Amino acid sequence: MAYQSEAQLESQLIEHLSTQGYSRVTIADEQTLEDNFKVQFEAFNRQKLLKPLSGKEWERVFNHLKGKSIFQSAKTLRDKFVLERDDGTKVYLRFFNEEDPTKNIFQVTHQTTIVGKYKNRYDVTILVNGLPLVQIELKRRGIDIREAVNQIMRYKKHSYGGLFHYVQIFVVSNGMDTKYFANSDKPLLYSLAF
Repeated sequence: MAYQSEAQLESQLIEHLSTQGYSRVTIADEQTLEDNFKVQFEAFNRQKLLKPLSGKEWERVFNHLKGKSIFQSAKTLRDKFVLERDDGTKVYLRFFNEEDPTKNIFQVTHQTTIVGKYKNRYDVTILVNGLPLVQIELKRRGIDIREAVNQIMRYKKHSYGGLFHYVQIFVVSNGMDTKYFANSDKPLLYSLAF
């Protein structure tokens, strides 16, 4: 087993995802995440929108997403959202296409810094239609992946908010062992087999 740093593992993962059709995007912080989400949401719903969202319309969409629990966020992904446009017309928009996943927009980013109670930097995030749905925490080879699980639990406690409530799955890996688990509003209880 050759030495592989966390940065090498991260780079290798992103390169692999790029070959699978994921677009690389730089998401430096929460504001960049929100800006990217707006662009991807409009692109995903382009056929229904016909014209870009106004500032007030975007505010209505974004307010619909904010302040939800993790469970409510997961339900919102499957629902249609009725947006009343500034001219009084209504349009049904979606956040995710579960019937035909190929119609979704897939992106990958890394090293996103979020400031909550503490400043945290997330290793790799997979975005679908601009929403962060998969969070991947990596450790270099030889490090117990429980360290990555503990790190995610700290992130959840101290900095996961806003659009990060839409994370559905956490993945932890050290390049040798990989585990995944669902996001939940309840505390994570993992077995010793982890």
